[in-house]
Amino acid sequence: MPELLDERVGFVRRIGLFQATAINMSQMCGIGPFVTIPLMVAAFGGPQAVTGFLAGAVLALADGLVWAELGASLPGAGGSYVYLRQAFQYRTGKLMPFLFVWTAMLFIPLGMSTGVIGFVQYLGYVWPDMSPAQGDVVGLVVTVGIIALLWRRVENIAKLAVVLWTVMIASVLLVIAAAFTHFSPERAFTYPAHAFEVTSGHFWAGFAAGLTIGIYDYLGYNTIAYMGAEIRQPGRTIPRAVITSILGIMTIYLLLQIGTLGVVDWKDMLDPHSTASSSVASAVLEKAWGKGAADTVTVLILITAVASVFTGLLGGSRVPYDAARDRVFFRPYGTLHPRHRFPVLGLLTMGAVMAVGFLIGRHTDLATIIQLLTTVMVIVQSLAQIAAVTVLRRRQPGLRRPYRMWLYPLPGVVALVGWLVIYGYADRNSPGRHPVEWSLAWVGAGVVAFLAWARHEKEWPFGPKRISEEYLHGAEPSGDGRAEKSPGPGRLLR
Repeated sequence: MPELLDERVGFVRRIGLFQATAINMSQMCGIGPFVTIPLMVAAFGGPQAVTGFLAGAVLALADGLVWAELGASLPGAGGSYVYLRQAFQYRTGKLMPFLFVWTAMLFIPLGMSTGVIGFVQYLGYVWPDMSPAQGDVVGLVVTVGIIALLWRRVENIAKLAVVLWTVMIASVLLVIAAAFTHFSPERAFTYPAHAFEVTSGHFWAGFAAGLTIGIYDYLGYNTIAYMGAEIRQPGRTIPRAVITSILGIMTIYLLLQIGTLGVVDWKDMLDPHSTASSSVASAVLEKAWGKGAADTVTVLILITAVASVFTGLLGGSRVPYDAARDRVFFRPYGTLHPRHRFPVLGLLTMGAVMAVGFLIGRHTDLATIIQLLTTVMVIVQSLAQIAAVTVLRRRQPGLRRPYRMWLYPLPGVVALVGWLVIYGYADRNSPGRHPVEWSLAWVGAGVVAFLAWARHEKEWPFGPKRISEEYLHGAEPSGDGRAEKSPGPGRLLR
């Protein structure tokens, strides 16, 4: 199958469906569920914490259908940047795409920093004498190592991603297998009094905190959309990879959560000095199969943590490239490595922010980083993208849509409600940290940066921008050079 060069952006379409799904799932799973199960239990106050993973799955699937339609219709480097540029060019010109890239330069590496935090947490199980300073050094070394791994051609990265995905699947399946060989239904399904008292404000505060943690664990279902310019047959591959990865990870998470609660007493997860709090998967393995097995699987979990950060930074580093090439962001971000064809400055900038986020999270707590990255993400990406689907359907009815959202507009409405709940409860669930205020301050700084950038570029930034004809009425290049046709609403191309 010949390699297809996207002449507009300079990327090569080399990533197929299996590799795309592996990249998504590696980023989605990673270290997330291994470090957030105790956080979820703390949010709900008992084993009813499974509700949080279910709610997160519903929100991820609803929002994933938004990504599937937009990604199939506008497969370019940068994901949301491309969608917001097309949808909001009529009223605000370049403001919305600029703000998305600006906020993405914060929330994407913050998300990756949580993976490094989790890595250091689990390393503490096999290195119990590790000091806080040593943990900081280890995290920074891991960050630099991941950047070095990404300093290569994308087809080599895709192959490595499949290897890391295999390790991730193995580590998760081993923890699930260990849990269900020593599973106690009574421990897993005995709930405290008033666990599901939906008329209580405490329940809904816990639900909102659990939903935030749950969607954090699913984040990554959109990773492949950021790499739309490097995907073979993107009209087919992106929707399939998004939907398949969400359903697959949902199944894994539910088995992992229920299995863990059936082995480890949920009250132990609330003790900050307990192994069940810092390394719950290792605690499961130790109780089920002994210390030796726990050490072995912990090493696999460490590799899984690296895999999630690796794939997340891979997709995220592509975000500012297309914007810079379109003169909607700072121009230096529009340069590819002359030999390996990856965006150099985007990778280095996000790597640096990731290192800072890791140090902040290490010296505050993981929940603070999760709340901050989700609130920043909600304003300019999540809510704006839901609106973008409707705007594009009305403004550009002739836009080629290889995939159309099932049950439109219901998934968008569900996603909208979910994101508003997360944002509305953010300050309450992170007392004293003020994630909403910080997110608004970052967006405000983005507006100032946008105006300064526009002045430097010497152009009026709010005028309408010409619609890119390349996406309208045209045929999408397939892996074998043939054009793809739209399969109609709610169907994936076969």
